Amino acid sequence: MDSLMVKQLFYSAMEAKVTENYSQAAEMFNRVLQMEPSNDAALYQLAELKVSKQDFTSAQGLLENAVAVNPNNKWYWLALTECYEKTNNAIKLEGAFKQLIRIDTDDTDYRMDYARVLYYEQKYDDALNVYDQIIKMNGGMDDNVLAGRQKIYLKQGKIDLAAAEAQQMIDANPTEIRYSLLLAELYNSNNFEDKALKVLQTAGKTDPQNPQVHLAMADVYREQKKYEDCYNQIELAFQSPDLDIDQEIKIISGYIPKFPDANAKASALELSKTITVAHPDDYKAWAMYGDMLAQNEKLADAETAYRKSIAIDAQHYEVYDQLVRIEISNSEYDAAIKDGENALSYFPNQAWMNYLVGIAYSQQKNYEKAIGYIKTATLLASDDKDLLSLSYSSLGDCYHELKDNKNSDDAYDKSLSYNPDNAFSLNNYAYYLSLRGEQLDKAAQMSAHSNELQPNTASFEDTYAWILFRQKKYADAKIWIEKAILHDKTNSAVQTEHYGDIMFYLGDTDSAVASWKKAKAHGEQSPILDRKINERKYVE
Repeated sequence: MDSLMVKQLFYSAMEAKVTENYSQAAEMFNRVLQMEPSNDAALYQLAELKVSKQDFTSAQGLLENAVAVNPNNKWYWLALTECYEKTNNAIKLEGAFKQLIRIDTDDTDYRMDYARVLYYEQKYDDALNVYDQIIKMNGGMDDNVLAGRQKIYLKQGKIDLAAAEAQQMIDANPTEIRYSLLLAELYNSNNFEDKALKVLQTAGKTDPQNPQVHLAMADVYREQKKYEDCYNQIELAFQSPDLDIDQEIKIISGYIPKFPDANAKASALELSKTITVAHPDDYKAWAMYGDMLAQNEKLADAETAYRKSIAIDAQHYEVYDQLVRIEISNSEYDAAIKDGENALSYFPNQAWMNYLVGIAYSQQKNYEKAIGYIKTATLLASDDKDLLSLSYSSLGDCYHELKDNKNSDDAYDKSLSYNPDNAFSLNNYAYYLSLRGEQLDKAAQMSAHSNELQPNTASFEDTYAWILFRQKKYADAKIWIEKAILHDKTNSAVQTEHYGDIMFYLGDTDSAVASWKKAKAHGEQSPILDRKINERKYVE
């Protein structure tokens, strides 16, 4: 065969491969092989194209042909190791690493890979022999060899040998605390807690400020159920600025599932405070402290912590979210609007923040502004049915206050289409319909359902009583208004007035007037209430 033609075709194939014309390159490499089946370079290049398409089985066959032609090319064998790994062919993988060791005798990386293969094949003694070779070549044991040997000894149940080798590393490197941590973990995980503590106490004398030593001691004390000692060690670790803050946050987060326990809450709070001392300029420290303060219902302090977090780094939405929610819960609507709008200047597409700012405006009776923000929330929350239901419910409230009954009703209907069990939508929609005397049957059904969802809620029971009153079902209305008054904790003047209205139509005028007077004493001031009292009769 004309060797010049083969070379020209091979170079053309390589050019096609370099320019990413892979199908043409594969076609040309195949033509080379048709002309010269033993062309190992073409076999290798074609195998690489197969690997790029995740076709490891085909690549493996091509590469095996290539090493049969040229057994001393380490790149062919390296490519084969990848194929054998992908096809889970451990026996052939072992053979490939033997060949790489033969070709490159001084490369310890191949021996490390070979030892790992032997480990997975459970040829533990053979793997240890390979590690012995590496130790001799390197003039000593390094961390990777130690880790590999430790795994083997543990699989063999030879805890004493694993511990002995770790102790050797400690003796040879007394200031390298990681070896003490390794030995302590080995002892602790195999129920030798006392030995683990002894190792860590020695390490603590060598490096008293090392936070990892304290955390390791905390693990041992936890195993021994000495929880106070465990906590004290964690606290000592947290006082070190060398402890990574993400590790600290992870540890505190571990307390959260235990939060029904007051002690867990208190511990998490104290640790989160310690983070702010060790890392005063890290926004995450103050954010975590704020979270734990909020969990402990110390909302004013949580608000302060969140503000410090934002002052350090204002680019984190979740901190704003927590801050604005607290401000709204504390009726700090000016602050909620200011911080919420600041958050939206960084994160304009956050549906929840638009909703929260809208709620703050609605509480200030600025309904037009509220509607603007809440409408934006509905546009951004396309997949969040809960938020959509809440948003349309709030729009219904706003439109009602603006006396736009049609848009109010439409908004409530949309709210219930996303969540038919939104108790507040059901209650408010029903109540506003009853005030207008419209669709009372629908209102009664919605109100009854809201009371099923949230029983013993005074305002919901009052709504149902009022609807029954509008339906002239006075006896039933009396039952429900008495439930409302029983469950009310606010001395509601509205509910007391409603009770009087119901009693009037039940023929008990004296009780009705007494209730109307009581409603006035509770703060209800209206000409209609005065007329009811003075005229001793119900007035619309």
